[in-house]
Amino acid sequence: MTIHVLNGANLGRLGTREPEVYGTTTYAELVELVQAAAAELQVDVVVRQTDDEGQLLRWVHELTDAGDPLVLNPGGWSHTSVVLHDAVAAVQAPVVEVHLTNIAAREEFRHHSYVSRAATGVITGLGVHGYVLALQWLVLRGAR
Repeated sequence: MTIHVLNGANLGRLGTREPEVYGTTTYAELVELVQAAAAELQVDVVVRQTDDEGQLLRWVHELTDAGDPLVLNPGGWSHTSVVLHDAVAAVQAPVVEVHLTNIAAREEFRHHSYVSRAATGVITGLGVHGYVLALQWLVLRGAR
């Protein structure tokens, strides 16, 4: 099984961008955490990040064609992108949306996620550990 972990805008700035909100874990450390969790779970993982919404959409389309499960942190695009919702809705495998912070407890504009309506499940507010929980759930579920 290969699980794809896709990260949207600004997530490459983890550790330096508002650490009081997003924590001090760097993006490189997040990637290491996800890879270590995947190794422990005996699954392959592909971790990618982009600040280009078009690139994120292309990656989601690739997953749709391949049938692979997805852990997705769309960042701010969760609150703005109907197009990303539509792409995620087409994914046949399970999709877990992950947010580092509890978006329901933040600014009002962050309370709504277009992606959540298309995701199989949502993990929010558990920091980088949400990614590990998403991987564990996908493996327990059998992901396909």
